[in-house]
Amino acid sequence: MQQENVRPNSLTFVGVLNACASIVALEEGRCAHEQIIECGWDSDVFVGSSLVDMYAKCGSMEDAQSVFNKMPSHDVVTWNSMILGHVKCGQGQKALELFQQMNKEGVQPDSVTFVGVLNACASIVALEEGRCVHQQIIESGWDSNVFVGNSLVDMYAKCGSMEDVQTVFNKMPSHDVISWNAILGGCAMHGHGNEALKLFEQMCEEGVKPDDITFVCLLSACSHAGLVDEGMCCYASMITVYMISPKSEHNSCMVDLLGRAGKLHEAENMIKVMPGKPYVPAWRALLAACKIHGNVEMGERVAKQFLESEPENAVDYVLLSNVYAAAGNRHLCENVELKRQERGVENQTGRTWIEVKNEVHSFIAGNQDHPPMIEIHTELQRLLGLMHDVGYVPDTKFVLHNEEEEEKVFQLCHHSVKLAIALGLINTAPGTPL
Repeated sequence: MQQENVRPNSLTFVGVLNACASIVALEEGRCAHEQIIECGWDSDVFVGSSLVDMYAKCGSMEDAQSVFNKMPSHDVVTWNSMILGHVKCGQGQKALELFQQMNKEGVQPDSVTFVGVLNACASIVALEEGRCVHQQIIESGWDSNVFVGNSLVDMYAKCGSMEDVQTVFNKMPSHDVISWNAILGGCAMHGHGNEALKLFEQMCEEGVKPDDITFVCLLSACSHAGLVDEGMCCYASMITVYMISPKSEHNSCMVDLLGRAGKLHEAENMIKVMPGKPYVPAWRALLAACKIHGNVEMGERVAKQFLESEPENAVDYVLLSNVYAAAGNRHLCENVELKRQERGVENQTGRTWIEVKNEVHSFIAGNQDHPPMIEIHTELQRLLGLMHDVGYVPDTKFVLHNEEEEEKVFQLCHHSVKLAIALGLINTAPGTPL
C-alpha cells in the first residue's frame, strides 16, 4: 500500500496496530506510531485506543500510559486496554488504581472491565477489593453475565473464600465448561477432593462436556486430598470415555498423586511412558516423593534426569539434599552442596511477603531485625503452644545444617512464612484473610 503511494487513514492504522498487537510486534508498532504522528492521526480517539491496546498487549505499559495521558478523552475501551495490560504484566495493584480513577471520571465499566478488575484482585489476593467490585457488578446489572460470573468464581477461589465461590456459582443462571473449571480449580487449590468429585458428577449430569483443563483440576484435587483410587479412575475415564489424550500436566498430576501415596515405582513408570521429552516438573514431583518416603536409591536416579540437563536450577540440589537428609546421610548432603557451589549455582534465600494495612513487609528465615520482632516471637510461641497441644512435633530431619536439635527446631519454627503469618495475626482482626 505504501509502495503504491496510497495514503493511510485512521482505519488503516487501527488495522495495522491490531495486527501488531495480535503477534506482539512491538518494534513494528512503534514504527507505525511514528507514521501516525507524521500523518496527524495521533489525536484520533480510535487510533489512540488502538495504540494503547497495542502497547499494552506487547507488554510496554510505559508507552501505553504515555499515549493514554496524551489522549483528549477516554472511552471504556481505552480504560479496558490499560486495565487488562497491567493485569497481563502482573501489576494488579496498578490495575485497581486505574479502575478507581475510571470510576471517578464517570466512565461506566462493562463486562470486559469487570473481568479485568476481578483478575487483578485474584492476582494480588485482594479479597476486600474483590467484594467491593462484586457489589458494583450487582448494582450495574452484570452479575448475570457468564464471563463476569466465571471471573468472580475464580477471584474468590484464589482469595481463599470457597463459601463465596459456592454462592456465586449457585446464583449463576448458566454454567459453561469455564465456570465448572473455575470452581473445580478452587477445590483443587484448597484440597477439597471429595467436593471436586461431586461437582464433576453434577457437571456431567448437566450435560457440560469436560475438557483437558477440567481433568487437570480434578487430578490435582485428588492428589492434594490423597484420593489415589479416585484419581486413577478420573485419569482412565479421561482417556477412554472423553477421548482426551493425556498432556504433560495430566501426567505430572498423576506422578504427584502416586508419589504422595508412596507408589513410587508406578509414578516412575508413568514418567517413562510419557510421549516426547520427559517433563521436568514430573521428575521433580517424583523426587519430592522420594524425599517424603526416604527412597534414596530412586532419588539419586531421578535427580540425574535433570541435574545433567538443567544443572543451573538450585531447587534440584535442595531436593536431592533433602532426600539424603531424610535418610540421615549428612555426608552426601554436603557433597551435593559442594557440587552446587562448584557449578556456580546460586541458592537464593527463601523470602515471604505479606501486606498488612497497605504496607508490604518482607521476611527471610530467622529474620531478627523486623521492628515488632518481640511481638512476633511472642505470637509464634503462643501458636507453637497450641500446635503442641494438638500433637505437633517439629520434623527436623530436613534441616540440612549440622546443628544442635534445639537450633534446628528454632529454624523450623521461625521460617519466613511463619514470621509473616505471625505479623499478620497480631495486626489484623480475627477472621481477616492474610
